[in-house]
Amino acid sequence: MSVKRLVLPRLYVILDAALITVPETDFAEKLVNAGVRLLQYRNKRASARELFECSKRLSCLLVPQDIIFIVNDRADVASAAEASGVHVGQEDLRAEAARSVIGAGKLLGVSTHNLEQFREAAATSADAVAVGPVFSTSTKASPDPVVGIELIRRMRPLTDKPIVAIGGIKLECAAQVIQAGADSVAVAGDILLAPDPRRRARQYIELLEAANHAADV
Repeated sequence: MSVKRLVLPRLYVILDAALITVPETDFAEKLVNAGVRLLQYRNKRASARELFECSKRLSCLLVPQDIIFIVNDRADVASAAEASGVHVGQEDLRAEAARSVIGAGKLLGVSTHNLEQFREAAATSADAVAVGPVFSTSTKASPDPVVGIELIRRMRPLTDKPIVAIGGIKLECAAQVIQAGADSVAVAGDILLAPDPRRRARQYIELLEAANHAADV
């Protein structure tokens, strides 16, 4: 019996509360109207209650529209808010502990920053593995060392699970990251801080669709 491989949208938007000045639901709605199908909510400064309340509002907006909604770091909040899943870092709950909180039917992503961490994450029940930072990034206070595109090429043969490239990704290099073997590109600042975030998101979607067609030829 074959297991169907998870397919994530090419564009994986990180909705970072620190980078926006309007309510999260308003910003999310703009991105959805542009065609975004996956949003991960990051809010490092909120209390647990605030994080839950914001996550719940986003979940109520996004999940009924079949938009994948991921909560950053907090498996308990993801579960309580009825999100699509959670994404954990190396200092958060281990993958199997997070899985026990969210359950088998939810999506679980794990961040990795080197080959050893990637192998470990790929061997867990994680549905997707993030790799980064691929390029230098300014959206994290203490980013890990840059891993570069070459590490994605080395990681691609090691798992059938989706690989999400993250960290410093800009429009001009997004297709290159996909060509290296990533399934999705995670973008925060280059969309959220753009003069017209909706237009910028649409540019990513069109670029990544073109990269898909080129790969199929």
